[in-house]
Amino acid sequence: LELCLPLISGAEVVIASRDAAMDGTELQRLLADEQITIMQATPASWRLLLDSGWQGKADLTVLCGGEALPPDLARTLLPRCRTLWNMYGPTETTVWSTIHQVASGAGAISIGRPIANTQIYLLDDKMTPVPIGAIGSLYIGGDGVARGYLNRPDLTAERFIPDLFAAGDRGIDPAERPLLYKTGDLARYLPDGNLVHLGRDDFQVKIRGYRVELGDIEAAIARHPAVASDVTVAIETPSGEARLVAYCIPEAGMEAPAAADLRDFLRPLLPDYMHPAHFMIMDAFPRTPNGKIDRRALPQPPATRDAVGTLFVEPRNE
Repeated sequence: LELCLPLISGAEVVIASRDAAMDGTELQRLLADEQITIMQATPASWRLLLDSGWQGKADLTVLCGGEALPPDLARTLLPRCRTLWNMYGPTETTVWSTIHQVASGAGAISIGRPIANTQIYLLDDKMTPVPIGAIGSLYIGGDGVARGYLNRPDLTAERFIPDLFAAGDRGIDPAERPLLYKTGDLARYLPDGNLVHLGRDDFQVKIRGYRVELGDIEAAIARHPAVASDVTVAIETPSGEARLVAYCIPEAGMEAPAAADLRDFLRPLLPDYMHPAHFMIMDAFPRTPNGKIDRRALPQPPATRDAVGTLFVEPRNE
């Protein structure tokens, strides 16, 4: 996409240097001086550009991928560009596998539908397709699927499996079938056929016997008007108990919400066992070298739970 598609279409490719990619002011200059009409970057890079004071470019097509597109970022980008596209796909399927043109920053941002020559399957533990609205493991088939990992036959066998849904004779040798890639991601279909990404299946944890989708908690917290972006993780306490911790970045110009306010906000949206034990307010999330959130580098919460309110009420009787 980044090199071949522009060149075979008669366009020019401009590659930002590593220094420029980390400097919002320099990115602004490149966009203007090189008359860029399409730019692809991660959400972190788009925030970097916006934080430098970028006011937008009317003829710019924005491609955003590599990480979930937060609704607040979509709302900020939409009036500053010609079109905004959310893109999803792992490296193992030649990077992008689904696309969605974003028209609104309200609610969770869809990852859309598969691109040409690509198939998406949402399957349960028995490799059976799940119905619309149900959560399934996301598998990708089609021309973009790689042949496996170099010198890693064990990992290849785990992640690249025969495509049992491929058209043709069901009696064909599995070794001759095209491959499906098991992404390790969870998703659900919306009624209109678009997909919503729900995070990694290894972000699925058990809290006091209940299976919890961390992506569902993050989506609920993101609905709070004072929260610009959030991440929820499960941290194991010394006693072996899993405890939910939510890290929140407040909306620019708004006061950071108190833990009690967030807990009250979540009460009608989530069952009690899905409420984080801690809410930690941050200025920014730690990032990996390629701009993704580094969950392992998030700060540890205090040893005790957040206070559930500011008013202490004594017991009425024994």
